[in-house]
Amino acid sequence: MSVVATVLIIEDERKLRDVLRGYLEREGWSVLSAGTGAEGLSLAASADPDLIVLDLGLPDISGESVAEEVRRTGSVPIVMLTARAEERDRIRGFELGADDYVTKPFSPRELVLRVRAMLRRTGRPVGPGDGHSYGNGEIVIDVPTRQVHIAGRLVELTPTEWTILLALTGSPGRVYSRGELVNRARGGEFLGAERSVDSHIKNLRRKIERDPRSPTAVLTVLGGGYRFGLTRDV
Repeated sequence: MSVVATVLIIEDERKLRDVLRGYLEREGWSVLSAGTGAEGLSLAASADPDLIVLDLGLPDISGESVAEEVRRTGSVPIVMLTARAEERDRIRGFELGADDYVTKPFSPRELVLRVRAMLRRTGRPVGPGDGHSYGNGEIVIDVPTRQVHIAGRLVELTPTEWTILLALTGSPGRVYSRGELVNRARGGEFLGAERSVDSHIKNLRRKIERDPRSPTAVLTVLGGGYRFGLTRDV
């Protein structure tokens, strides 16, 4: 389980998806997003999220079918989103395995509170602490202030570099594909696609590695993607 909670949003309305991503990321959580049920199921299987926010009105596979498949293979908490407000619809959602049910329209802040409460109830990571260090203090990350210190020196990261670093350090040793990192950085709608990640990784290494040509923190996994090579300090 990650130190930082990972939330997967499966919602076909791009504008709402982007709003929810922004609110959830401000809580310090790592966010994945999908616009279809098929993409959502793929991410749920590969990324092992700590919680899923699931819209029932998806364009390809019904949200109900997505929920049933998720429940068939695991116990990740599900918060359902729907425009259906009738009691029988809510009951049906819970029967399918939903842990909470939010009716549209709703306040994004309310959803954040529900997500936080659900993470607490299920014993999953609620959020990052004030700071994490790696490699015997070589790298220190303060999530609330979005600051990174390398050997005691403050470095400035772009929003994309920050998101990539947060994803990698959330589960040291875990291999992240370029596609996963694109999704976390830009919600899967990043022009330039997966190869653009290599440029961000190159810039990130330039800022955080003692020798960018021989990295020890952000490591390349041939045919796989990238992983974080330092362990978290106790």
